[in-house]
Amino acid sequence: MSGHSKWSQIKRKKGALDEKRGQMFGKLLRAVEVASREGGTNIEGNMTLASAVQKARDYSVPWDNIERAIKRGGGDTGGARYEEVMYEGFGPGGVAILIQALTDNRNRTGQEVRHAFSRMGGNLGDPGSVAWMFDRRGLIEVDAQKVKEDDLLEKALESGATDVRQVEKVFEVTANPDEMEAVRQALERQGMPVVEARVDMVPQSTVKVEGKEAAAVLRLIEALEEQDDVQSVYSNYDIADEVIDAITAA
Repeated sequence: MSGHSKWSQIKRKKGALDEKRGQMFGKLLRAVEVASREGGTNIEGNMTLASAVQKARDYSVPWDNIERAIKRGGGDTGGARYEEVMYEGFGPGGVAILIQALTDNRNRTGQEVRHAFSRMGGNLGDPGSVAWMFDRRGLIEVDAQKVKEDDLLEKALESGATDVRQVEKVFEVTANPDEMEAVRQALERQGMPVVEARVDMVPQSTVKVEGKEAAAVLRLIEALEEQDDVQSVYSNYDIADEVIDAITAA
């Protein structure tokens, strides 16, 4: 699954452009607002909110904006009411794609997602057609250039993590989603250079795609992520690093 992880890192670097447009900030604040509405405004007592807030801070979202999003979720101010919707489908080469969206208009979002699939050579599937292929896991990325693997492995396992592996220039520390924030905080207290923490839907198996199909898959993923209502896109594709390098260099 190295290709999938590498593409995620490339997208995060490109995310700086999204931040300047405000698109990334808007998505992160929407996640904070929904987490606050569903689980309460107490960050310490709402792990989903704590994770959303931390991710927003990782992307340098101003604290004032985060506080306003929490208050909106708590009902202190007006604004649109968002709900989480999951979409499932298939891309070129038969890869499975799972999309998490936060929307105040299901019809609009559904049409936009369906259009992206049809325009990029994929097909929107029925509920349940893809979700069973993924497991929910917490992933904590640690800068591999600033820490030794053995040192991180020992501290991660002591903190409650389940696995550590290197992908490009980061170590991916795996944890139970409900324990991810606690593991992250434990690692940071021990001086580990945490880059990001997030809950991912990790595929149980992967589908290898190459050549034109690989490029088509990545174009579809990018088109879906550009939708304002789409928070995250997960897939089970396996694309070799050198293929991704060639695609991004083109």
